[in-house]
Amino acid sequence: MNKLNTIFFGTPDIAVPFLERTHDLTNIKLVVTQADKPRGRGMEISPCPVKKRAQELGLPVLSPEKLKDSFDEISQIPFDVGIVVAYGKIFRPNFIALPKLGLINVHFSLLPQLRGAAPVQQALIQGYTQTGVSTFWIGEGMDDGPLFLQKKLDIDPQDNAQTLFEKLTALGLTALTETVSQLAQGHAVRLPQQGAPTLAPMLQKEDALLCPVKLTAEQLHNRVRGLACGPKPKIPFLHNGQTEWVQLIRTQLAADNSAAPAGTVLAVEQGHGILVKCKEGALWLVQVQPAGKKPMPGEAFANGRNVRPGQIVFAE
Repeated sequence: MNKLNTIFFGTPDIAVPFLERTHDLTNIKLVVTQADKPRGRGMEISPCPVKKRAQELGLPVLSPEKLKDSFDEISQIPFDVGIVVAYGKIFRPNFIALPKLGLINVHFSLLPQLRGAAPVQQALIQGYTQTGVSTFWIGEGMDDGPLFLQKKLDIDPQDNAQTLFEKLTALGLTALTETVSQLAQGHAVRLPQQGAPTLAPMLQKEDALLCPVKLTAEQLHNRVRGLACGPKPKIPFLHNGQTEWVQLIRTQLAADNSAAPAGTVLAVEQGHGILVKCKEGALWLVQVQPAGKKPMPGEAFANGRNVRPGQIVFAE
């Protein structure tokens, strides 16, 4: 079987294993990434993870500030298909028309569910129990092109964004392998997306500022799971007339029959943490991290600040 000629478009860490798999399966003629940016504590200008790995593999790389600036150069390269994984730029129609077959995107959801920039995080935040991976043909709309194939994955109740990313990466590599194999055999599948679309918008810093007075226990728990890779979820703790934002690392849903006001501490227990009353239901704050401190058990945080059951300390 002849190998396809490809151009790979990608930028962050999550795209690196897909670059490597594409390198194994195809003849990569070019790798296109976002431009070098200030990174790390020193904010030195440095390449993105995909560019670094591509250079290690000896592949030619372009990192334009604007994709349109590289159109002439890319258009001179004949290629069968473009493979796109977390590139982070919009493709105009003239780019979509360049490859012989089209541009294939690996997306971490079962399209048309969770179209957008944060499908993994939003699957958890929105309480999905199943998600998956789609390979689809990029069109002019947002994640609305015809499907090539899909693979489903059940979300474990203990999954957070980090573990779900890991599972979907493995599943996505399998999906990419099957997609490339079928394309190489001449099977260019194009299936219309079925069902009503849902959205997975990019997360903002304000999305991580959480409050049990405004959220149910389940909503708060799902946000902690979904924000595990950032922006870090925080909750307001009232202490000595001051508000301290405390990062939530791990939470656990709890049975609740209390009539206490939202924000009330219902219990402090060794091995469980702080049980806080929410808008509906109650939630164990199992592991937390105060500003400037290391992660600690919830009960250690409570004991250090003399928090007792009956106090309203997690309120607006």
